[in-house]
Amino acid sequence: MQYRHFGPLDFRPSALGFGCMRLPVLDAGSIDEPAAIAMLRWAIEQGVNYVDTAYPYHGGHSERVVGLALRDGYRDRVAVATKMPCWLVDTPDDLDRLFAEQCARLGVEHIDFYLLHNLQAAGWDKMRALGATDWLERQRDEGRIGAIGFSFHDGFDVLQRILDEYHGWQFCQLQYNYACEQVQAGTRGVELVGERGLGLVIMEPLYGGTLAQPPEPMQRLFD
Repeated sequence: MQYRHFGPLDFRPSALGFGCMRLPVLDAGSIDEPAAIAMLRWAIEQGVNYVDTAYPYHGGHSERVVGLALRDGYRDRVAVATKMPCWLVDTPDDLDRLFAEQCARLGVEHIDFYLLHNLQAAGWDKMRALGATDWLERQRDEGRIGAIGFSFHDGFDVLQRILDEYHGWQFCQLQYNYACEQVQAGTRGVELVGERGLGLVIMEPLYGGTLAQPPEPMQRLFD
């Protein structure tokens, strides 16, 4: 496994992380828990050390299954990332309530990498008004989270504003792949994050699997 530098953080993430938004499922749609746990543990045994999940994934069950997979000593071998569902936060008390629920699902008292989920312009304005960044800093100072970040789904100008209006970010997560060089933050966003010296996690490198099964005209290019 290859490892990377991660902005200002004293952590060397594996070049490939394990995203838990699309775990294997049964016919009824629920997570195939034995298969998901086996996959995640196999990845960790091969050197993957960054596991990413979030509150809403798989109808709220992804965090719970990740917690099961990280039992039996696997938790000590990885950094866990999960995300605050900003759209469910209406009061400052919601931040505490949702975070406590996530820790219970994961079976942990400390989350290594914690993100505000799916920040867009309106969501960022709401998080600022509710004091979410102050809350994040308190959690870090009290040892409940390790690093402060956000995941992002908006345009480049919004990304720039989020980075300009709060200087405590340590990492962020952007959608990026060869079909999305000018979609959302795009290449300019990737470069901006690098210029600011932050850690960067790339999500959707295969565009939700679309790029792993390209349409017939594109497949012919590789024949």
